[in-house]
Amino acid sequence: MEFLEHSQPILKLFWYIAIPTSIIFLIQTILTVIGADHDSGMNTDFHTDVDIHSDFDASQLFSLRNLINFLLGFSWSGISFFEVIKNPMLLIGVSVLIGLVFVFMFFLIIKQIQKLAEDNSFHISNTLNKTAEVYLTIPGNKSGKGKIMISVNGTFHELEAMTESERITSGSTVKVVKIDNNNTIIVQTI
Repeated sequence: MEFLEHSQPILKLFWYIAIPTSIIFLIQTILTVIGADHDSGMNTDFHTDVDIHSDFDASQLFSLRNLINFLLGFSWSGISFFEVIKNPMLLIGVSVLIGLVFVFMFFLIIKQIQKLAEDNSFHISNTLNKTAEVYLTIPGNKSGKGKIMISVNGTFHELEAMTESERITSGSTVKVVKIDNNNTIIVQTI
């Protein structure tokens, strides 16, 4: 770090922040890629009493990852603009703004990634008002159960079903009209 010996103090500050922050960011990125991001034994969250009526959680703002993102933007922009912006206070102000932009961009990226999450778990309530095909004949007047094949969220399910009307033969198309309290599907012919 010989090049820092004759540098101005503000440039030294930016470099002393940039080097360890970049190393920590690199380690975080590698750990995230290999899957060691969860349950690493370090809890960096804390809770606040801020009441905000949106999807934003104020406790997410104060985390080690966001601190690293801010310091990356702050330090590297300070180094990059050191020769361009001669006023130290203006340089620090621009660097703070760029650090905040880094944190904001991180939130936007995470928000977009969270939109990719999809819950494909099966819930019997998702069958209501859907059409199905009778797989095994359904006896009439709730006297017994048959089976239907129904598609929910792009996946076929074989479920037991009853009808309150007359018998429904295999191959018939039915509509789920209600779900009994015992999670029994009630269907009727279309």
